[in-house]
Amino acid sequence: MDILFRLGQASAQEVMDELPDPPSYSAIRALLATLEQKNHVVLHGKDSRRYIYRPAMAETKAKRSALSNLLHTFFEGRPEKLVASLLDPSDQKLSNDEIARIRRLIDENTPPSGV
Repeated sequence: MDILFRLGQASAQEVMDELPDPPSYSAIRALLATLEQKNHVVLHGKDSRRYIYRPAMAETKAKRSALSNLLHTFFEGRPEKLVASLLDPSDQKLSNDEIARIRRLIDENTPPSGV
């Protein structure tokens, strides 16, 4: 999906060319067919013998949907559990800069108290 978002549209061969260690061409075609069945990509058209695919939704909407699924599948739909897992020192070491950026984002998105 990242490749399709970046390119806007692509054939199976173009997707394959963008992958660092691609599977077979048949595997790419099968994956695109599966993504089409799940309404993640749409068949945009045909260029000679090549099928051209494009994302079925905007990247921002796809990210929100994926994050929502992640939250509900692994974190009981609770964002604080997701953030807590990211901050768990036994799982991942965050740099002081990364922690500062997270704090700024929280501060910027927190309404003033009493509102």
